[in-house]
Amino acid sequence: MKEIVCRIHNDDNFTKENSDFTVDLFSKAQYHYTFWDKNKRKLYQCGQFSNAAIDLLYVSLMVYYADRRVIRMQEDDAWTRQIKLYIPVLEIDKWNENKKLLEKMLSFLSGDVWTFEFRKRELSPKEEKARSGMQRQKKKYQPKAICMLSGGLDSFIGAIDILNEEKDVWFVGHYGGGKGVISYQKNVINKLVAQYKLSFEQFFNFFAAPVKPDKNTPMEDTTRTRSFMFFAHAIILGSATDKDTTLYIPENGLISLNIPLTNTRLGSSSTRTTHPYYMGLLQQLLVNLGIKIKLYNPYQFKTKGEMIAECKDPVFLKANISDTMSCSHPDLGRYERDAHPSHCGNCLPCIIRRAAIEYAYQNDTSTYRDKDFQRAGASHNLRSFKLGIRDYTNNKIDAALSIQISGPIINNIDSYCGVYKRGMNELKSLLDKYNG
Repeated sequence: MKEIVCRIHNDDNFTKENSDFTVDLFSKAQYHYTFWDKNKRKLYQCGQFSNAAIDLLYVSLMVYYADRRVIRMQEDDAWTRQIKLYIPVLEIDKWNENKKLLEKMLSFLSGDVWTFEFRKRELSPKEEKARSGMQRQKKKYQPKAICMLSGGLDSFIGAIDILNEEKDVWFVGHYGGGKGVISYQKNVINKLVAQYKLSFEQFFNFFAAPVKPDKNTPMEDTTRTRSFMFFAHAIILGSATDKDTTLYIPENGLISLNIPLTNTRLGSSSTRTTHPYYMGLLQQLLVNLGIKIKLYNPYQFKTKGEMIAECKDPVFLKANISDTMSCSHPDLGRYERDAHPSHCGNCLPCIIRRAAIEYAYQNDTSTYRDKDFQRAGASHNLRSFKLGIRDYTNNKIDAALSIQISGPIINNIDSYCGVYKRGMNELKSLLDKYNG
C-alpha cells in the first residue's frame, strides 16, 4: 500500500512515519491549480461555498495527485493499486461518517483500493481571504443550473439544448496539460456567447495538474479519477447558491455505460466517468454531506447520433460541430508535426463520434489524422473494434448481461439495453465500411 500525506497550507506540520511521500498542495513545485486565483472576481459573485464542498474539492485534488503518482505497472497485477491518503478537512465528522462511501465510490471509479484517514483543520489564509471577498460583494449571482463544458461534442450539445430553454446557466470547464483541450474550450465558449448573447461571466475554466517531481520520476497516464476532480470544481460553485441546483453532465448513453468492445478495453482507455452506478454513489455522498446539488445526465438513454439528430438548435450545431474535440489524445499529432491539436480518428471516442455524425448527417467534415486506420496501432484498434461488433452481432452475450459488465445496473434495464443496442448499431454501420 502506498501511503501519502496531504497538506493544504504551510502551517500544517502533520507527518506520518514511513509514509511514501508528502504532497503540499500549497507548493507550486508540486501542484498547479487555479481555483482560488484565476477566477477571483467571478468567485466573489457566488456567495459562500459550503465547508463540505471545499473539502470535496481538496479531496478530489489529492486523489488526482495520487492517481498520477502511483504507477499501475509497478503493482503485482500491473493494474490495481492500494492507496491510503491522510487528508485534513473542515467537516471531519461528516467525512468520517462517509469514509466508507467515499472509498467505495473511488474504488469503483478507478479500479483501485482507496483508504482515507482524516484530520481536523481550519480555513487557510487563502480561503479566509476568498470568504471575506465574497462577503464584501453586495451583488450575488445565483444561476438556475450549472453545466459541465469540456469542449467535446456531447457537452456542446448539452449547452445548446439547455440554452434553448434557459439562459441563466453557469458553465464549468477544466483543462490540464497539453493544448488539445483548452483551444477547443475557448472556441466553444466564444461560439455560445455570440449565438445566445451570453456573458463571459457565466463561464468558469479551471486548471489543475500535479507537477512531475523530476525528469526521472514516472507519472501514471490512466487518470481515471480526473472526472471526480472535474466535477468537484462545479460542485463547489453550486454549493454557494445554498439551494437545490441541478448540475448537468452531458454524455451519451453508450459511452456512459462503459461497456468494453473487447477485453482490450478493460484497461487504461476505459472510463466510468458517468456510469450510473458511480453517479449514484456520488449523488449519495453529496446528499450525506449536505451539498444541494442534483447530478443529471439528460442523455443517459440517447446515443451520440441521437443527440446530434435531436439537438434543439440543429443549424447552429451543424455549422460548428467540426470545432468540438472528442479525441482521447488530441495532442499526439504534434509528434507527426501537426501544427494544431486534432482527432486521431481511430480511438474509441473518435469512432463513436464518427459513427454518430454519419448517423445524423451521412457525412462527417471533421478533420481526422487517420480515418482509414493506416498508422501505427490503428489497424490493431480496428481489428479489436470489429471483433467486439462481431460478438455483439452474434449475440454471444445478452444485452441485459452486457450492460452489467462495467458495473451494476438495477433500474431501467430495458432503457439501458435499448441505448446499448442502438449505440452498437451506430458503430457497426461505420466499422462495416472497413476491412480489418
